[in-house]
Amino acid sequence: MGYLEGFKVTFAQIFGERVTTPYPKEKTPKALRQHGRHVLNRYEDGMEKCIGCELCAGVCPARCIYVRGADNPMDDPVSPGERYGYVYEINYLRCIHCDLCVEACPTEAITESKLFEFSFTNRADAIYTKAELVVDDEGMPRHLPWEDWRPGEEVDTSAWMRATAPSGSAAYEGVVAWSGELGFGVRAPEADQVTRDAITPPPSDGHDDHGHDDHDDHGHDDHGHDDHGHEDHGHDDHGGGH
Repeated sequence: MGYLEGFKVTFAQIFGERVTTPYPKEKTPKALRQHGRHVLNRYEDGMEKCIGCELCAGVCPARCIYVRGADNPMDDPVSPGERYGYVYEINYLRCIHCDLCVEACPTEAITESKLFEFSFTNRADAIYTKAELVVDDEGMPRHLPWEDWRPGEEVDTSAWMRATAPSGSAAYEGVVAWSGELGFGVRAPEADQVTRDAITPPPSDGHDDHGHDDHDDHGHDDHGHDDHGHEDHGHDDHGGGH
């Protein structure tokens, strides 16, 4: 192929249908359970959900969470319990977004948003403190200068927590087992499996998820019949076997 023919292919693509997303001006939809930047939630009355139990720090495999609890002031408590998170820090140079901290939290205080586009120019900015993690007075995550927030990315910050069930029991599927959050109230649970399957039905082209069709390599289906509807009893063409 000569140079001119090569340019012909290039110019033909310029006027063709675009199949790419012009990022960062536009973003593709993110998964409902996207693991992104953490937030510390509040109750609907404004009190913090974090009780300073340090379970999130204990379960973190990357040792990126540092928490210290303190007794609540009698005259102006921060959380409903006896203690609250006095110090809370996450080092995002270590965080692997495994979400184990979210599952370990007994009060659904820490959850992950859909935001993952944030970068730092120095190490100090990578260590998020409690002032940066706790949601504001309207229940919205605080937007820092190096974060690329888009509308809607704060809506499903608790999606991963609302998709899990105690011990994986199907009896808890769709059951609300969490408290309300400031600015959002009691969030709805994730749709059950039947509803999700109805929205996105599995492929029905005669192939399973591994690319196999409904028949085995010998032309028999799951019931032992061949392609002509006869059963396979293990005899030869002459009824042998004797």
